Amino acid sequence: MGIRNQWPWFAILARTGRERTATMLLENAGYECYLPVSKFVRRWSDRMKEVEVPLFPGYLFCRMNQHNRLPVLMTPGVIQIVGVGKTPIPVEEQEIAAIQHVGKSGLPTMPWPYLEVGNVVRIEEGPLDGLTGIVLKIKSGLKLVLSVSLLQRSVAVEIDRRWISSTVGAGGRSPADVQLDGANGIPLHSMQFDAARSLPSEPVERQ
Repeated sequence: MGIRNQWPWFAILARTGRERTATMLLENAGYECYLPVSKFVRRWSDRMKEVEVPLFPGYLFCRMNQHNRLPVLMTPGVIQIVGVGKTPIPVEEQEIAAIQHVGKSGLPTMPWPYLEVGNVVRIEEGPLDGLTGIVLKIKSGLKLVLSVSLLQRSVAVEIDRRWISSTVGAGGRSPADVQLDGANGIPLHSMQFDAARSLPSEPVERQ
């Protein structure tokens, strides 16, 4: 394994609509990058077309040496490296691994309002076997919410209740019986999310 593949993951703020180009340029320069995307079918007047959009609009992830960040910052389309002040802050390795796992599963995934607390469960069956996240019960069924805490951004993926372990989530109830969002106490059957709506503002300064 090359030394670049041992560097931590960092979140890169890119110009909106340039995430894919910036990712390609960084990969061509030898960096390991990851651009999570959500796929959906868009109807045109004469055809249906599958479209990919970033799960974290304006962001991509890159393994890099924080002490030699100028090559990354000079890449066309890149604006900043997420951090505090002038110090880049790595993204948790397990958070990236979890989102990559979801991406490989092929299950429907979408951006979701950030959740910090809630009913935590472990998936022990199906394509998401081994993942741990917050479970929400909504009209269409159950969703597993995974987050990148540094960005305060989350994604949600549809799951089958049979995949959930018998572990009791926060609040001492079985996940299948959960009716409320543990973070806000909002009845989940009334929660709606517009993918085009703005997500919460960034919590950290960027260098």
